[in-house]
Parts: sequence; C-alpha cells; structure tokens
Amino acid sequence: MNTTEKNNKILVTGGAGYIGSHACKALARAGYLPVVYDDFSTGHRSAVRWGQLEEGSLGDRTRLDEVIQAHRPFAVMHFAAFIEAGESVVDPGKYYMNNTCHALSLLRAMRDHGLERLIFSSTAAVYGDPLQVPITENHPLAPINPYGTSKFMVERILEDFSRAYGLRHVTLRYFNAAGADPEGDCGEDHTPESHLIPLVLQVALGVRPHITLFGNDYATPDGSCIRDYVHVTDLIEAHMLALGALTSGKGSAVYNLGNGRGFSVLEVIEVARRVTGRDISVKIGPRRPGDPSRLIADPGKAKRELGWVLRHDDLAEIIETAWRWILNCPSQLSTGGHGRAATPDDEHVSCVR
Repeated sequence: MNTTEKNNKILVTGGAGYIGSHACKALARAGYLPVVYDDFSTGHRSAVRWGQLEEGSLGDRTRLDEVIQAHRPFAVMHFAAFIEAGESVVDPGKYYMNNTCHALSLLRAMRDHGLERLIFSSTAAVYGDPLQVPITENHPLAPINPYGTSKFMVERILEDFSRAYGLRHVTLRYFNAAGADPEGDCGEDHTPESHLIPLVLQVALGVRPHITLFGNDYATPDGSCIRDYVHVTDLIEAHMLALGALTSGKGSAVYNLGNGRGFSVLEVIEVARRVTGRDISVKIGPRRPGDPSRLIADPGKAKRELGWVLRHDDLAEIIETAWRWILNCPSQLSTGGHGRAATPDDEHVSCVR
C-alpha cells in the first residue's frame, strides 16, 4: 500500500460474495480497510470478516451517499452483480437494472464525491461466441445474452465517464473463477449453485445424484466443452496489482483474467474424482444453445503490464482448495447451496462467470 495515502479505505461493493470476500481478505492483509457495501441479495453475512460492513443497495442513492460521505474511500472495487447467463435470458430486466443501472448509480455517486479510481469486475461473456482462441482484449465484443450485454454496457459507460469526468478505471474480464482460499477462510457458496467445479464436488459429497454434461459431441479431444479456470486468489492478486497501478497514477486499462489453458468438462470431472477419491456420476444431456466449444483467455497483457503471476494454475490444486472448503462448509455438506436442499432439477453447468 502507498503509505502516503491519507485514507486507506476501499469501498467494496458485493464484498459479501464469493470473489468480493476474497478481495476483502487480500485488502486487509495488504493494510487497507475494506468497507463492504452489500444488500445480501446473493452474498452472505458470514463472509464479511474483514473491514467494516455497510448494508445497502446501489440503487439507493441516498444510502450510497451516506456511506461514501462517512468513509471517504479513495478507491472502489465493484463486484456487485447478478451472474447467471441463463437466468438473464428469461429475466433480462433484472440484469439490466442491477448490473447496468445500479453500476451507473455508483459511477454517478463516485463522480459527485470526487472518487476517481475504480476496479470493475467484468466478464468473458462480453466476447460472445469467440472468433478465435485464445481470446485477447482486442477481440470483438459481441455478447450473446443479457448478462454479457449488461456488463458490456457498463464497460462503454466507463469509457464515457473516463473521457468526460476523468474517472480512471481498470476493467477485469474474468473467465471462470474457481477454487477457494487456500487457508480455508472463504470459498464459493452460491444459491442456487451453477458453477461446474462446486456442482461436481456436490456430486462427490452425495448431495446431488449426478452431474449433467450438456453435449459430448463438440469438436474437442473428448467431445465436451473446454473452459479456462483461474484460481480465485490469483484473480484477486490481479485486482491488487490494478489498485496499485491506479494509486501510482496510471491510466485506465482492460485486462483478461484467465489461466491461459483450457480444461474440458470431462477433464474437470476426472480430476475431481482423483482429488476426492469418490465416484462422480455423469448424465449426458443435449447441447445448450449458445455454448461455444472453447473459451480460453490470453492473459498476456495482464502479465506484461501488471506483472501478474499465476501461482495456482494446476487444475488439481484448484479443485483441491474448493474440496477442502466444501468439506468445512456446513451449508454445503447438507445442501446444494446455502441453506437449501439440492434436487436433480438444480443441475446446471455455467460456462462463464
């Protein structure tokens, strides 16, 4: 941390969520004071273990102003968003309101209070169906669902705010965030769960009967989709480096955050079998519309410009940290998500965070 900063507070929207809670731990460890701003629509109070909590919605401008005035943070990390691509198709209004309109509310509040540093949690879903892999930041942006479009719209707003108001921002496009804190302090706990690795591990636990593989006839070595999984602590390290870049006066930038290697769905399942030592039943289902066969990041720009180094790029290690978290998370041991029994109808494999 730059010790010349008078205020070491960072406003962390969505800090009670999966990635936000990991960010709060990293910030606290680096000497910052995270201020979690969350409405608990998806996050968990138990995840707020570092810094201060301020409950509220980004759509409540009066409450947001109160929090900013009370704490005077010098930067913002914006994680708060709905993330289910499938749900966004059937309820797009929910996604445009929460992900786009509420982000605009935050940006206007930042402008009005003189806050000029923002790290934005974006997604590989802004690319849509890739024209080539690995995907660089220069790839055309053509999202194919309202979730991706809602994030794309915020990226465009950020560009306009940067030109008009001098907002400096780092936009981080996640591929598949995975794993859990190696020290066991925080991990993935969605309701309902829709990410592949925790779903596979719930089958290993016996709280789900099987995992459904949506299509086994893709043009890949084993016929299943290939995705890029990046460990959540590596993901957060990129946020810390981005914060350092903004604090030192560097300008706005966009970076892919991915492993740079692809792993197929069947490969994830087989590695999970080895890590857990348990059987994982697989049911073959039809392809889902809009699932590309391969999504792999080119993270070279983040490595070159931020000095980002992947420390947990082995798939077995990623799955092992998630497994240890689930074994020590009571809600996961008895349910397929936080406080709710799992049913076969919950099976769903999300391709992109």
